Amino acid sequence: MSIIEEVIEKVKVKNPAEPEFQQAVKEVMESLDTLIPKHPEFNKMKIYERIVEPDRAIYFRVPWVDDKGEVQVNRGFRVQFNNAIGPYKGGLRFHPSVNLSIIKFLGFEQIFKNSLTSLPMGGGKGGSDFDPKGKSDNEVMRFCYSFMTELYRHIGPDTDVPAGDIGVGGREIGYMYGCYKKIVNEHTGVLTGKAMEFGGSLIRPEATGYGLVYFAAEMLATRKTDFKNKIVAISGSGNVAQYAAEKVSQLGGKVITLCDSESTIVDEEGIHGPKLAHVLEIKNVKRGRIKEYTNKYKAVCFEGKSVWDVIKEKGLKIDIALPCATQNEISKEHAQALIKNGCLCVAEGANMPCTFDAVKLLQDNNVLFAPAKAANAGGVATSGLEMSQNSMRLSWTKEEVDQKLLGIMKNIHSSCLDAAACYGKKGDYLSGANIAGFLKVAKAMISYGVI
Repeated sequence: MSIIEEVIEKVKVKNPAEPEFQQAVKEVMESLDTLIPKHPEFNKMKIYERIVEPDRAIYFRVPWVDDKGEVQVNRGFRVQFNNAIGPYKGGLRFHPSVNLSIIKFLGFEQIFKNSLTSLPMGGGKGGSDFDPKGKSDNEVMRFCYSFMTELYRHIGPDTDVPAGDIGVGGREIGYMYGCYKKIVNEHTGVLTGKAMEFGGSLIRPEATGYGLVYFAAEMLATRKTDFKNKIVAISGSGNVAQYAAEKVSQLGGKVITLCDSESTIVDEEGIHGPKLAHVLEIKNVKRGRIKEYTNKYKAVCFEGKSVWDVIKEKGLKIDIALPCATQNEISKEHAQALIKNGCLCVAEGANMPCTFDAVKLLQDNNVLFAPAKAANAGGVATSGLEMSQNSMRLSWTKEEVDQKLLGIMKNIHSSCLDAAACYGKKGDYLSGANIAGFLKVAKAMISYGVI
């Protein structure tokens, strides 16, 4: 049994009830086999074994009172995984599915994603099984206050800087930052994704979606093509999906799908301009369901179906797929349908939205595939830029931030291809991203000794 196989097996034994975390570790570690002969120091210093163990995992109770005066209790988590290259950095997810396995998988992925940005940020993740859907602003505020009264003691601008994720947008960040500021009596850049009025960065809301499309455009360029006149399937309808759709439209592509947890809409004329603005109104202002789109515009709504279910069942022709909803949304069967229907590129906007079998099938069929840690790194990269602006007490223009974001995504793309080529896996973005992200962190860990 190889060193890598031993590490994967130990993770399974030590974390038997954490399938998402096991999947994330397997996906990364299996890419690192070519490092073993070239870097014996990693084995000697047990870097492979050490990097799969978080520095600490924090679990706490979050009691709050709903609008009926009833006491509710949720679970809160923060996993501070690795700070070898900078303070822990990673979002907070509020969703009923949140558990320790999901937070650990996200935190583990975040280590390498942050490393790829070239900014000094370590990896962490947190959240709660609280569901903000259907809650009033006052209920969300009370929950956020309770959550922060515990979390505040574990974070700081040079210790751990959380951001948003699924279920955590500008409203939630505002409530949590207000509570943090009140408790510690400091106005510091301890959260990113803040509003512009109190230290946020321009382009931050758009960054993950924009960065995803910038990365995909670089991939397409390697096949001497671009987004122009391409049919694009996007899943999700939150922040990432919205701005990915906007950028695709700006680059000449046509987005025909969006979805939420209840249904999928297909508009074969394209979701852009006023149509996309209507989506933002539904999801960001009304906090409604995506099926409401069909009340105003001509589209087909598929209840209880994901975007990938619809593509598989209806045989929709798709050139580019951007999964932006949640983990493991694209199965092997979905990947088969994408290949059959002419898909040439899949770039992950959500975290680990493709199953292991789906990824292998896409790669085996010469479909360009970009893992989330590379393709959706634009969000955390711009969070890093927000941290820089906070530290300098400056605010950069929209154009400045967008150009920095574009440069970062181009650099990540180059790093992935260079690392893949250097270690015998030419053109393999998954291996390249894992290797490039790992090398920087591993070398830093060796510099510190055994600690």
